[in-house]
Amino acid sequence: MNASNGRRRLLQVGLGSTLALAGLPARSCEFFSSNLRVTHPWTRASGDHDTSAVVSMRFDQVLKDDRLIGVETAIATGVEMVEPGVDSARPGVSFFIPEGRETELSEAGTFLRLTGLRMPLDVGRTYPMRLHFETGGTLRADLSVDFLRFR
Repeated sequence: MNASNGRRRLLQVGLGSTLALAGLPARSCEFFSSNLRVTHPWTRASGDHDTSAVVSMRFDQVLKDDRLIGVETAIATGVEMVEPGVDSARPGVSFFIPEGRETELSEAGTFLRLTGLRMPLDVGRTYPMRLHFETGGTLRADLSVDFLRFR
């Protein structure tokens, strides 16, 4: 095989790979309300017998104080807030999001827990959810399943 054929083959493989990737659906992880941006709502994969899942996400570009007051998704029957240092979770959602600051729900701090999972959550899947804000209204977002669960 001469150098010209080798380069041609490399270009064909590269072009074929690029076209194949271009055909995949784009997965957005930013969602905008009238008041703020929600970045990358995610959870870990769950097992067949798991009944709950932790949800994390980031809020920024906040134009004025807001509050997350509800979360709906078809994959769970309910949602609760879990705060560090508090012995029990609170049913429902009430999370303050201050103007001009980046705030997050994360496994390392305050987070949401989906309860009553209706199905196992698989890595690579996304599930629709609606986030309800006091000021920003309702925002449709996708919950990504990004990581394997801890064993």
